[in-house]
Amino acid sequence: MGLEQAQAMIGRINSDWKLIEIHHIERIWALPDFDSALQFVNAAGSICEEQNHHADFELGWGRVKAMIWTHKINGLTESDFVLAAKFDEI
Repeated sequence: MGLEQAQAMIGRINSDWKLIEIHHIERIWALPDFDSALQFVNAAGSICEEQNHHADFELGWGRVKAMIWTHKINGLTESDFVLAAKFDEI
């Protein structure tokens, strides 16, 4: 996926998502405590399992960072943005 297509796709999801070097997209959520952050990761993980498309997560007290790319090609595909949109619904 090229820069132009990636920019068009990221414009369709929550504006908190950031495009990182045309390699992956990432977003950080601020949550009220560790338990809320863990629950978010568990919900997002369930979506990953349903989609058979897995994000990378960083979990901390009141903070979750998700990084999405298609590992098989080490870059972005349309399915990465679809997964991000599903995370936006949590």
